[in-house]
Amino acid sequence: MKTPLYLSLLGIAAVTTTSFKKAVSTNYRTATKNTYWVKIEKSKYELQIYDSSGEWLITYPVVFGNKDLGDKMIQGDRKTPEGTFHITCKRKHEKWSAFMAIDYPTQESYQKFNERKANGLIPADAKIGGDIGIHGTWPHEDYAIDQYQNWTEGCISTKNAYIQEIFNLLPVGTRVDIKR
Repeated sequence: MKTPLYLSLLGIAAVTTTSFKKAVSTNYRTATKNTYWVKIEKSKYELQIYDSSGEWLITYPVVFGNKDLGDKMIQGDRKTPEGTFHITCKRKHEKWSAFMAIDYPTQESYQKFNERKANGLIPADAKIGGDIGIHGTWPHEDYAIDQYQNWTEGCISTKNAYIQEIFNLLPVGTRVDIKR
């Protein structure tokens, strides 16, 4: 009889002392753009949230656009851009639960784009693209995340329940680092 009770108490203690509990307990209304930062590793299919001291808080599974996971080259290539970005706005979305836009293209993005044009890696009339963000999935299609199905036009997608947590936690201005 004591063993199940002990295990239950141990489980409750473990859940209440996780790093994510610390993040959730912070009043997101008082969070500033420097309270958290996001690291997205495309090769690991992960979105990780850290606090301002660099302490890891939580990891979410994510998917992208093109399955080769390369850096965005041109508009329409379905690739997710790499670099340092910031959340520019947040809004509820009728298809994907919530949407957090990032400031792609940045000055760094334009520099890479122009270098690629100059080196003949992309067509001279190519456009850089835009409208990249972090969002949920189509209704009832969270399985795309579990199955690592890259389906977006270059955005970062996670399950709808997760995007709600992220949306509520991260303020506009939060840094988002995306790497392969």
